[in-house]
Amino acid sequence: MTDIPIRPATPDDIATILRFVRELAAFEREPDAVEATEAMLGEALFGPHPAAEAVIAEEAGEPVGFALFFHNFSTWKGRRGLYLEDLYVTPAARGKGVGGALLRHLAAIAVERNCARFEWAVLDWNADAIAVYRRMGAVGLEEWTVQRVEGEALRRMAGG
Repeated sequence: MTDIPIRPATPDDIATILRFVRELAAFEREPDAVEATEAMLGEALFGPHPAAEAVIAEEAGEPVGFALFFHNFSTWKGRRGLYLEDLYVTPAARGKGVGGALLRHLAAIAVERNCARFEWAVLDWNADAIAVYRRMGAVGLEEWTVQRVEGEALRRMAGG
């Protein structure tokens, strides 16, 4: 695959995006963790106050991958950044450059929007992805760790 068409997602893609999210969760060894619904994704991507954006990669007019991203902000840089939440390529399309094309597409969006950074997280056991990221110039931030509060712990932290 040499020229990989990538287009902005539309509301017609919501079912496909949710299928890809579920397939990604299974790949990441969390097949039962997805709580999102089509309605939730529709609101998040296309509602009155979108929380994120998505792009779809296609082969022969059929979706073979997606990337979902949003803006964050760096106080140190004084500019927003682009954060990649999910990137997924179907098993049949892997090894054809789809993932790299999606990353390059998002990097171009980040440059076009004057973002200071393009960031994402990767599971430490996903050596194939990490190798691709390193070849593309990404640097691992070994000194940083992700912190998360959710569910009951989040409600306790909020004082409830």
